[in-house]
Amino acid sequence: MKQLIGLSTFILVLMLAYSTQAQQWSPEQKDVWAGVQKYWEINNGDPLAYFKYFDDSYLGWSYANEAPGTREDALKSSKYSSTKVKQQFNILTPARIWVNGDFAYVHYYYTQVSESNDGKSNTEKGRWTDILMKKNGTWMIVGDHGGEIKNDD
Repeated sequence: MKQLIGLSTFILVLMLAYSTQAQQWSPEQKDVWAGVQKYWEINNGDPLAYFKYFDDSYLGWSYANEAPGTREDALKSSKYSSTKVKQQFNILTPARIWVNGDFAYVHYYYTQVSESNDGKSNTEKGRWTDILMKKNGTWMIVGDHGGEIKNDD
C-alpha cells in the first residue's frame, strides 16, 4: 500500500511539474500567442477586419473543406457566415508554440460560442494550427489547419 501511495505521489508531482513547464513560454512565444489572441478577438467583433492578419500568400485547410483554400476563399466564406452567425466569445488554450525568427506555428485548442440570427446559441470545440510570418512587426497568417472536433472523432 505504501508503494502504491508513493508511486501515486511521484506521478502526481511529475504531472504538476510537466504542466507548469508547459505554460512557461519564452518572450518570443508570448508575442506570437498575443498575436493569435488578438486576431481571434477581432474576429469576434468584426470578422472581415480579421482578414488584415491574413497574408496574400495564405493557404489554409479547415476540416470542413475538401481541399486547401486561399485568402479569397476564406474571406468569401466569412462574408457569408457573418450574415448568419455572430461570434460571441472564445477561449483559446495553447498546446505548442514554435518560433524561429520571423516564422512561427501555434497548435491550440479553442472553444467558440456563437449566436445565430434567430437567437440560437452554438458552442464549438476544436483544435487549430496557425502558421505565421512576421511582417512589419505583425504576425500574419500564411497557413492554417484545423476545425471542430466532433463527438465521434
